[in-house]
Amino acid sequence: MQLVRRIGRPRHLSLTLLGSLLPLAALADTPVTLKNEVITATQTAHSELSAPASVSVVTREELDKLPVYNLADAVKYLPGVHINPSSTYGRKEIKLRGMDSDYTLLLVNGRRINSRDALSSNYANDFDLSSIPMAAIERIEVIRGPMSSLYGADALGGVVNVILRQATDETHAGVAYTYEHPSEGDSGDSHQASGYVSGALIDGKLRGNLFVEGGDQAAWKTEQTEFPNTDALEQRQNGSALGSLSWLLDDRQTIDMDISYREDDRKAVWNNFGVSFPTNIQKMERWTFGLGHTGNWDNFDTRVRYYHEDVDLMDDSELMTIMRKQKGEVTQTNDTVDGQVSTQLGSHRLTFGGELRRTELSHNQNLSSDAQVDQKAAYLQDEFSLGNLDITLGGRWDEHDGFDGEFSPRAYGVYNLTDNWVIKGGAGKAFKAPSIYQLDDSYSVLACRGVCAVYGNPDLKPERSTSYELGTLYQNERLEAGFMLFHNDIKDLIMTETTTIRRVPGVGLVADDPELTYYNQDRVRLQGYELQGRYTFSDAIGLRANYTYVDSENRDTGEPLPNTPEHTANIGIDWQALPQLSTNLDYQYTGSQMLRIANGTDQESGAFHTLNLGARYQATPELSLRAGMNNLTNEKRDD
Repeated sequence: MQLVRRIGRPRHLSLTLLGSLLPLAALADTPVTLKNEVITATQTAHSELSAPASVSVVTREELDKLPVYNLADAVKYLPGVHINPSSTYGRKEIKLRGMDSDYTLLLVNGRRINSRDALSSNYANDFDLSSIPMAAIERIEVIRGPMSSLYGADALGGVVNVILRQATDETHAGVAYTYEHPSEGDSGDSHQASGYVSGALIDGKLRGNLFVEGGDQAAWKTEQTEFPNTDALEQRQNGSALGSLSWLLDDRQTIDMDISYREDDRKAVWNNFGVSFPTNIQKMERWTFGLGHTGNWDNFDTRVRYYHEDVDLMDDSELMTIMRKQKGEVTQTNDTVDGQVSTQLGSHRLTFGGELRRTELSHNQNLSSDAQVDQKAAYLQDEFSLGNLDITLGGRWDEHDGFDGEFSPRAYGVYNLTDNWVIKGGAGKAFKAPSIYQLDDSYSVLACRGVCAVYGNPDLKPERSTSYELGTLYQNERLEAGFMLFHNDIKDLIMTETTTIRRVPGVGLVADDPELTYYNQDRVRLQGYELQGRYTFSDAIGLRANYTYVDSENRDTGEPLPNTPEHTANIGIDWQALPQLSTNLDYQYTGSQMLRIANGTDQESGAFHTLNLGARYQATPELSLRAGMNNLTNEKRDD
């Protein structure tokens, strides 16, 4: 852990050029689905209003307006979302309703993307968040609240589902380039370029697309850090390619195949015990392959998929190589087969399916032998209506190596007061099995700035939660307003032991307990409410805002959970200044929160504000320019 004071990104300027070989707007004007369509909440199509969940959608149009460079940036203004700076050199993680990022399930087209066992929580899930080319995204669906009844483990906090653009028979192509420059500090400039081509290889039969993206971010140093020689943002170089093919067998059947590859190289200088300013180097290669069949028959719909993900990490962090005496070589593979059938039985829409998943992990530094975990599941969902009340009932049975089966039920209702106004609410149970690094007692992770290590605990229990929510939502062409109460009781939350670090004369830093482990915290509660609204004053001016209050408590100690701000708020103004020029101004407030500091204790960090300005100019039908300034007021965080 690196000691930091007054650290926060300074003002930074960004400039983006978007060009298309054929009109860029054409692809956005012919989306595969409506922009407010949601499929993550039930695996069947709903609007944001009718979806049986608290859901927000970020569309392609909105992504093109904002200075967005990764998935965390894309969702940071949504209600209930907190982007936590999980490391002192710029990595991020997505927290939903105060839950740790371990409980935010990340999906791409409904399939898991996960390298957590390879990296462990200490490195955050930033490698996963950065693995999706932004040019390939059609929309992002964010479900706030547990969804284990459909997706099983890891969905205690909610789900972020990235829906990729799909090819049509029309040919489209485009390129984009972005440059970003921090106004203070040393270096930190970044460059990002992307391109895509999409269309029919055989008209009416075979469609395909290809997305490529590359980025180069220089390390950024600032006098605001406790040790100015260290990096506040790590150096990053990455490149990716993602391609897909859709074969339309006939009017009812489609075979889809996709493959992706990404290199992600990172380097940072930071401060740790034993090495004054060690160099932290990590290089990850990730490739994925997916194959699926979709059928739309007379009385039912089917889907069968296979998905493979291979993650290879080279960890040449100087602290690790000195302590472990070898360079880290880590491999994680995930293989998943799933199937689903949906049918209409009278007034009931039934969806049932199953999943088989295997995760394999090898780690030459932290794990004594290769590990393998098998999981299997079956789920059933029923959607039906009683007058104006739409009801969704569901349940999922999961079996995980080493644990008894877990059943996750869920019930949700949406009462339609009018065509534009609903009351919605529900209750459900969710669970999360311990990960490999938490469970295996031969898996040890350095902690306490290298003074101690955290070992797995084979006696851990799965985490379980019971959640409730109730609220209302109104939407029409001009106005959107919503209010949602939520309550989440968690039992056996997995926590990491802490220790006090002392400096002993002649010896240096010493931990009271150099060998730590994970344990189950008996009772944790998170509750609060969300307010959200949007109003269009005219065709030129619109206002959007949301506010989230989270009351988190360790029920045994009475203390709030770390990295969980009590108050967060966002206000945005969109102004179509000219037919070719659109602008947006966004204000974000993040309230005070408890942070874990280097001596193993928690300390309160004060609230902070950020103001971001963006503009987009459509120079020609084929060329648009986007510019902006983030952290306009140069806000700095406290000690």
